[in-house]
Amino acid sequence: MYQEFFQFETLPFSLTPNPNFFCQLKGHQEAFSTLEFCIKSGEGFIKIVGEVGSGKTLLCRKLIDSLDEQYITAYIPNPDFSPVEIRKAVARELGLNIDTPQDQHELLNALYVYLIGLHAAGKRAILIIDEAQALSDEGLETVRLLTNLETKNAKLLQVVLFGQPELDERLNKPHLRQLKQRITFSYQLPLMNREDLDTYLFHRLAVAGNNQGQLFTKRARNLLYKASQGVPRLVNVLSHKSLLVAYGRGQKQIDHKIVRVAVKDTHSVMSTSWLSILKTGAIILIALFIILFFIDALGTL
Repeated sequence: MYQEFFQFETLPFSLTPNPNFFCQLKGHQEAFSTLEFCIKSGEGFIKIVGEVGSGKTLLCRKLIDSLDEQYITAYIPNPDFSPVEIRKAVARELGLNIDTPQDQHELLNALYVYLIGLHAAGKRAILIIDEAQALSDEGLETVRLLTNLETKNAKLLQVVLFGQPELDERLNKPHLRQLKQRITFSYQLPLMNREDLDTYLFHRLAVAGNNQGQLFTKRARNLLYKASQGVPRLVNVLSHKSLLVAYGRGQKQIDHKIVRVAVKDTHSVMSTSWLSILKTGAIILIALFIILFFIDALGTL
């Protein structure tokens, strides 16, 4: 609706994870560099964890987009599968024909033979699982066992897990310690700070065709950061709605008043703001309790 009005070549704040919009923020670039290093060095198991909306899926797509023909990827965006379904999904994604019914042993053996063939042809297979926190315990164990497929000198299948913090909570449980020990590299994807938000906004606007850098006023950007708490997905949602509001009003610049309208219309942002307030209140109460405790203790001396 507003693309022509603002003379964008494409929509700048779409929620679709388009690798062209990948912004080299410090945290995201460090995560991407870690992935590149681990994959090129043949590390068997890698884990990237980040909050909801922190940009994990975009990072995942950027990784896939950056790999050349040497790499064969199996991408599973929704891993809520049984162990058998996980093996079948991996086989299909890697290009293995599994039309005929096979039991788990036959399927695993066929996958092993196929991976050996890829290795002999100079190809490297990578299993990339998004939303990995959705894997069941049996699913996680299945993924671990897949990393047992190896030659004397190399892993036949590298695994990259992208997940929410709940994934770390799961992996800290005693019965999953074998899997946790297999993870050779892990990275926590941070949220944006205030400076990052400016970089992020200007980058996405520039990719969309706006190079002026003045579309959002400073007060508008301040409010965007405060309301989004540095979550990229929420920044996209609020920026998109702000552009809609400005278009409806015929304004060519986004000020804080327009952003305020977008914030009021976004329930997830309101929830995040209230959660932040509650956390701050809890910290203050704990601090007061500690102070009162010490005052009381000193009074009894």
